[in-house]
Amino acid sequence: MKAKTQTLFNPNYKFADQFAPSESVVVYSGDCLDLLKSIPDESLQLVVTSPPYNIGKEYEKKLHLDLYLEQQAQVITECVRALSPKGSICWQVGNYVDKGAIIPLDTVLYPIFSRLGLRMRNRIIWHFEHGLHCSRRFSGRYETIIWFTKSDDYIFNLDPVRIPQKYPGKKYFKGPKAGQYSCNPLGKNPGDLWVIPNVKSNHVEKTEHPCQFPVELIERLVLSLTNEKDWVFDPFLGTGTSVIAAIRHGRRGVGAETVPKYVDLARDRMRQEIEGTLRTRPMDRPVYDPVENGNSLTVAPWDKKDSEQMTLLEKSSQYGKGCR
Repeated sequence: MKAKTQTLFNPNYKFADQFAPSESVVVYSGDCLDLLKSIPDESLQLVVTSPPYNIGKEYEKKLHLDLYLEQQAQVITECVRALSPKGSICWQVGNYVDKGAIIPLDTVLYPIFSRLGLRMRNRIIWHFEHGLHCSRRFSGRYETIIWFTKSDDYIFNLDPVRIPQKYPGKKYFKGPKAGQYSCNPLGKNPGDLWVIPNVKSNHVEKTEHPCQFPVELIERLVLSLTNEKDWVFDPFLGTGTSVIAAIRHGRRGVGAETVPKYVDLARDRMRQEIEGTLRTRPMDRPVYDPVENGNSLTVAPWDKKDSEQMTLLEKSSQYGKGCR
C-alpha cells in the first residue's frame, strides 16, 4: 500500500548541529557516543542504523572482531538508555569476512542486545539481486535487519506498510465466515522477507557513499514503529537516509556522522527532501523485471541460432561426441 507522505517542516528550516528536545532535524558532525551524551533517557522512539561491517571500507578501520563487538556494545548500550519504553531498535547488518570465511554479524551482535534486556521481534531478511560476484562461494544477495523492542508494550502500526494481496478474491471455504472474503482490504502483512533493490550505480538514489541503503527500506520501519513527531535516531548516519525517511513521514530525525563529506551530503539530501526535490525510489514501485520490460540484454547471444558463437558451439559438440 502506498503510504501518505508529508512534511512538518518549513523549507527554510535550519538544521541543528546539537540535540535539543525542541529541534526537529539534528545532524551531528562527530562521534555518536558524544551526541548520545546530550540525548535524555527514554526520549527516542526508533533507533535504526546500518553500522560499519568491519570489512575495511574507506570510512572504517578493520578491527579484530572482539574489539569491533566491544565498540558496538558501547553504542548499543547508550542507544538502549535513550530509547523509549515503547521504542524499537533496528540494526541492519551483513557479514564480517575473516580469511575468506563469513561471520553473519547479526548472530554475534544478538547477545549484546539480549544482555541489555531487549526482546527480538523479527529477523528481517532484506533480499536484493545485485552485488559482487563470488567465484568460490555463492554470491551474497541478502542482509538482515534485527528488530528489538525494550518492552512488550511497543508501537507497531501494520496498516501503513501493508502490501497488495496476492489473491484478493480469496474466500473462507468453511466455518461461520464461509463465502466471505478472507483478505484484509487494506492489504497483507509484508512478512519478514523484503525484496527491495539495493543502491547500486544505476539506482536513482546513488551517491558517492559505497554502502548506502535505500530510503524505502527505512520508510517501512519508520511508518510501522513510530508515530508522527517521534524521534528517529541513526548513530551511523552516512548519507542521511534514516533522517530523510523520518522527515518524509512527519517524524523528527537525529543522526551522527564522523566523515565531513558525508555530513555535507546528508544535509544536502535532507534539504532536497524538505524542498520536495529529492529523487527516491517509491515504496510502492514493483521490482524491475528486465524480461517483462523487453530489455535487449536479457537475450543470450548463444540462444541466437545464426550467431557465430552458436555455430562454434555446435561444431565443438560434433567433434566431442562420445567424450565425457
